[in-house]
Amino acid sequence: MIGVFVNVLTVLIGSLVGMLLKRGIPEKITEALMTGIGLCTVFIGVSGALKGENTLVLILSMAIGTVIGTALDLDRQLNRLAAWIEKRFKQENGQVTIAEGFVTASLLFCVGAMTIVGSLQAGLTGDCEMLYTKATLDLISSCVLAASLGLGVLLSDFFVLGFQGGLVLLAGFVAPFLTDYAINEMTCAGSVLIIGLGLNLLGVTKIKVANYLPVILIPPILCMFM
Repeated sequence: MIGVFVNVLTVLIGSLVGMLLKRGIPEKITEALMTGIGLCTVFIGVSGALKGENTLVLILSMAIGTVIGTALDLDRQLNRLAAWIEKRFKQENGQVTIAEGFVTASLLFCVGAMTIVGSLQAGLTGDCEMLYTKATLDLISSCVLAASLGLGVLLSDFFVLGFQGGLVLLAGFVAPFLTDYAINEMTCAGSVLIIGLGLNLLGVTKIKVANYLPVILIPPILCMFM
């Protein structure tokens, strides 16, 4: 778990630095930075989505995951929690809510082969090299994201801990299901959601991305039968 803790620490440090820098950045620059983050987010999503090998897996995952997420109304639950937090930490800039920052950062930090493979390696062999590399990248990313998206990026640290820590602890059990094929399809599904996040940040759409989060968990199940 040491690799996960290092990654959590780098996200924490990067987020705190980014939030401190945000206070000294003029609103005009903050808005421009927000647009830049949105464009980069769309690019990251498109790049990851191209890793998918079977469009049918994506379609079925999107259909099943959307039904589950919408039935549970995850977006409303997450925003309710965010509203409670926002009462205690007033947002100076109302452009991005804590919930949006949390979902955006959580997906960017946890979707991708580096996260999944690195966590499995750490759990199965104790090799944390890939997680250390990811931690270095996340240090820089969290700093830039927090400067634009605020407190939600810092809170995503809990998701990083839960997701990566869970993979490390359950590596022996989940490894047979997370084949290269399944990881590529999970990355593809998660990246489609990242595209939606990027479009939201650009103000093009208002997609309730949280309602689609279960989509990421469906591909490994489908890949066992397809």
